[in-house]
Amino acid sequence: MPARKRLFIEVVGTPAPQGSKRHVGGGRMVESSAKVAPWREDVKLAALRALEACPDWDCMASSISMHAVFVLARPRSHYRTGRYENLLRDGAPSYVSTKPDLDKLLRSTCDALSSAGVWADDCRLASVHARKVYPGGRVYVAAPLTRPGARLTLEQNI
Repeated sequence: MPARKRLFIEVVGTPAPQGSKRHVGGGRMVESSAKVAPWREDVKLAALRALEACPDWDCMASSISMHAVFVLARPRSHYRTGRYENLLRDGAPSYVSTKPDLDKLLRSTCDALSSAGVWADDCRLASVHARKVYPGGRVYVAAPLTRPGARLTLEQNI
């Protein structure tokens, strides 16, 4: 049985959700958020670098699984004050339970992966495991990101 092919993509940047679009006339639609375009470009560039490093990746694979970890910036309220201001408070959460929505982060990221040519069509994405975390949290992630971004692991299913 052949080994499954994996593609590892590490994106540094601020994850942004693919929100709704608005009509501006003349049949044109624009994104509601100005943050989406830079995020999609960050993802696309990281994916292109990963594809270069993995020349045997098959964008025509019949199905692909993705594990995605989005790392979002911590709010100042998670940190202590005074001379310990660089330390997290004891009750600081590890998981993000506020906006942006996880499904919208996935949508913007998957659209960027499509434009990078990671897969022929995003309908080939058969399985997704995703989470939103803060850097420096107590969630186990192999070699966790220390700044906002994403770690994506794609695997071609056999």
